[in-house]
Amino acid sequence: MRCPPTSTHLATSLLPHGAGAASDVVPHTCPPCGPAAVQPRPTSVILDLFGTLVAAPESSERSAAAAQLAWAMRAPMAVAEAVLSGSWQPRHDGQLRSSTAVATHLIERCGASAACTNEVEAVLARLAHHRLLSDRTLLQALKELRQEGIRLAVLSDASPDIAEAWDRSELASHFDAVVFSCRAGAVKPDRRLFQGVLGKLGADAGQVLYCGDGGGDELAGAERAGMRALRVARRGGPAGLAFGEAHWSGRTIPAVEFLPSLLGGWGAR
Repeated sequence: MRCPPTSTHLATSLLPHGAGAASDVVPHTCPPCGPAAVQPRPTSVILDLFGTLVAAPESSERSAAAAQLAWAMRAPMAVAEAVLSGSWQPRHDGQLRSSTAVATHLIERCGASAACTNEVEAVLARLAHHRLLSDRTLLQALKELRQEGIRLAVLSDASPDIAEAWDRSELASHFDAVVFSCRAGAVKPDRRLFQGVLGKLGADAGQVLYCGDGGGDELAGAERAGMRALRVARRGGPAGLAFGEAHWSGRTIPAVEFLPSLLGGWGAR
């Protein structure tokens, strides 16, 4: 478990873009920040899911998932793996609206029997439950943020099986709003996603801090939508898979667990 304590001292303001190094918000640093440099404390935080709240999957995990699906479909492993990888877009952009639709899509493209549908759905549900397991330290950090009056939301490129498993996860109760790409009909960095989650939060973009590992060019997308953005080092390590990642020269913190210290001391020298 790669999770720092929430009491670690952090810089308490995000400097203007381009000021200082690419990682100005890091443990044990506090760049000069007079009153004029301090932006208003965010009232809401929007968080990415994979690579931010839970570990990004590695290639080995993707292969293990494909193996389970191949077994359920009585299909060759290589075929199931190729079909799973090639189905990312329709699973995430709203073309497939339910886990049943995902199962049918995979079965048809693997040339398997429709009689396997229930088994494939069961595998998808089991994998989704596992993907949403979260660290105790992260759940505690989310609790502390809400105790500080911060409203929280999730914005994620996610497939229907993840969206269906969300309400049963330990994460769900910590958030005021959630937007999944499969239900919104678009993937990051589509502006509609950011507008949708702002609407659910009832927040103005200028009041919001967006935090994510950078997949889907989400950080620049958040800034284009008027939010402040903060990169969180990819949870699970650099081997985690990311789609559509773009270069980021803005601020970075090591993990979500650092947010309570950062926001709790916002504006302090």
